[in-house]
Amino acid sequence: MKASLRPYLPSEAQLLALIFQASIETLAEDDYDTDQRAAWASIADDVGAFAKRLAAGLTIVVLADGSPVGFASLAGADKLDLLYVHPDYAGQGLGSMLADALEKLAGARGAAQMTSDASDNAVPFFQKRGYEPQSRNSVMIGDEWLANTTMRKALGGKVDA
Repeated sequence: MKASLRPYLPSEAQLLALIFQASIETLAEDDYDTDQRAAWASIADDVGAFAKRLAAGLTIVVLADGSPVGFASLAGADKLDLLYVHPDYAGQGLGSMLADALEKLAGARGAAQMTSDASDNAVPFFQKRGYEPQSRNSVMIGDEWLANTTMRKALGGKVDA
């Protein structure tokens, strides 16, 4: 598999919404029940609103053999807002490629740290990357409560507590 990164194109919103939903349905199955996953995945049901969220941040797409299979977004200067890879491509280093790129871009823009509100299934991924848990959160999506963990990582130096 040949992997590469490039900026998000607005015409990809529908495809990235499908990747988002497939990733949640399959990769979060052990940590969130059916209703929680359905509520979470419903964030992308309104493709127009999802496209606006992707366009509001710095969104990059990972390609496998020329086709989009994942994406990640930087919100503001230092928040890794979204990071999703299609389940067929999970565990192949594509999420790390995306995170590496956003961390480098944030650092180049002067960010001293990165934060992310990581789903329970993503916490180990972020911990391996040097992120440390800061707080547990409960988020209401539709009629469902979902837990996540705010994670933080220093970029190239120490982060003040």
